[in-house]
Amino acid sequence: MDIRDKIIQSVINKYIERSDTGYKKYGVTLHEDDQPLDTWLKHIQEELMDAVNYIEKTRQVLRSEVEEMYLKDIQLRHEENLQKEAKEERASSIE
Repeated sequence: MDIRDKIIQSVINKYIERSDTGYKKYGVTLHEDDQPLDTWLKHIQEELMDAVNYIEKTRQVLRSEVEEMYLKDIQLRHEENLQKEAKEERASSIE
């Protein structure tokens, strides 16, 4: 199958890999798996709970990285200002 969109192809590949992993782990395809409806609902619930946890973790990591970059930027600007002031003082003392 020729997929023109590389992103879609990447997602399809991941689905295939995930299916292969599940088959190796459980020995049946999703189509063949005949668990009761409540079991499927529990699986969905657990996956969604995990997803919320992953979202919270990534939000905290992103927030921390943004704060770190912001602080580095402030420090860099402060150092640049100090250098500029020192240069101006040297120039004015020469005059």
